[in-house]
Amino acid sequence: PVFAGVNGSAAENFSCVVYNVSFMNCTWQAGRGAPEDTQYFLYWKHWSATHETECELYIKDEHGRNTGCRFQNVMIGAEKASVYFLVNGSSSDSLIQLYDEYIKLYKIEILTPPRNITVSCTGGSAGCIITWNPPVTSHVEKTDCFEYAINIQNK
Repeated sequence: PVFAGVNGSAAENFSCVVYNVSFMNCTWQAGRGAPEDTQYFLYWKHWSATHETECELYIKDEHGRNTGCRFQNVMIGAEKASVYFLVNGSSSDSLIQLYDEYIKLYKIEILTPPRNITVSCTGGSAGCIITWNPPVTSHVEKTDCFEYAINIQNK
């Protein structure tokens, strides 16, 4: 959708990543057509919330503009649910276009590695037995959904 404001002033290259189970970073760049004094603000609405919440911990660029946000205690929740993100801006010169997007958090999660990895090797022809536990996540209930790849290197 096209919103009122200076062409090219909306935040660009918006992306988010969920990591370490419950942390999330979102980043963006100032719009190419944005006046120098443009400041951006991120709001988000989780699938279970009733209203939007502003970012509490902004990441700033060298000009003091908000170009990212750090989140803690993020719950991915139901896999089909989307989170609504809105980045709007203000400038003393002109109106700034807003950027918004719906994102399914499970699609942007970087999974933690498997836990409790053990390797047991015998001297005989039986070789080695490698075992592990699935990674910790906030939303995967069926551990058989995971696929693993093992890279064995002789030293």
